Amino acid sequence: MKKKIIAALQLGSSSEGTAITLEKILSYKEKIQQSNCDLLVMPEALLGGYPKGSDFGTRVGYRSDEGREEFLQYWQQAVDLDGPEVLALGKLAKESNTSIVIGVIERSNTTLYCTALFISESGELIAKHRKLMPTASERLIWGQGDGSTIPVVETPAGRVGAAICWENYIPLLRTAMYAKGLEIWCAPTVDDRDIWQASMKHIAYEGRNFLVSACQYQAPPSGETLKDEAWPKDKPLIRGGSVIISPMGEVIAGPLYNEEGLISAAIDLNEIVKARYDMDPTGHYSRPDVFKLIVNEEERPPITIIRNESSKKI
Repeated sequence: MKKKIIAALQLGSSSEGTAITLEKILSYKEKIQQSNCDLLVMPEALLGGYPKGSDFGTRVGYRSDEGREEFLQYWQQAVDLDGPEVLALGKLAKESNTSIVIGVIERSNTTLYCTALFISESGELIAKHRKLMPTASERLIWGQGDGSTIPVVETPAGRVGAAICWENYIPLLRTAMYAKGLEIWCAPTVDDRDIWQASMKHIAYEGRNFLVSACQYQAPPSGETLKDEAWPKDKPLIRGGSVIISPMGEVIAGPLYNEEGLISAAIDLNEIVKARYDMDPTGHYSRPDVFKLIVNEEERPPITIIRNESSKKI
């Protein structure tokens, strides 16, 4: 089997807004093409931004006018799925002949979602995954996804799915994705802690799949980027840590820290078969007679309108 190349692009959202961040992504076009990657993964909330340190003027029992204004500005930087940013990413994918998984802040009316977009090598948006459980104060600014957006999609690199940041710590989500025959686990994130690396190794080894985690890199804060006065002035706001891991839990590229950049690795999907020889978590190493998982993939819109077709029309 011909080896495939998978890659992670480590970048940070620009404090100047989504348009500038998109320019940064597109500036890597030549390096992406030179890598010959079949799959490119980019960080959580790269387009739209991850407002680390912001509180959006929220205290228990009240919200400030300044916080509402900050949320408006954040909403204005979010991405519409039929907007120019997604079209530009599609063009990048097509011209680079690579599939893309990228974290964005998706705007749906006035609600925002932390979303991973799946863009095919032909430049089409083929799927999305909305983060099921925003973490802690992220719930102030992002809605929750439902079971209708937990895709595993076919790409030239293999069968690909995504879990965003701390969703990776939901055991039943991992089990559901393993059961779909996932081969490459994508983990867009902003978690730059050492323990994240251990978690990524665990998931690759548990699922016996390849794993690509792409993390943002944001320089030490100053000016508008300084949201927390207690933050050390010389410490990166997000230090990165993008990494690629084999089905046996071995690091094969990265982790990349304290800079922007592209990492890549050549993979052989046959390694997954060999790794699952002694442990297939949703195959021969499962006990369906003891444990049962039910996944509701029905779309759950906030409002469902039921019309009585037999009622008289006015």
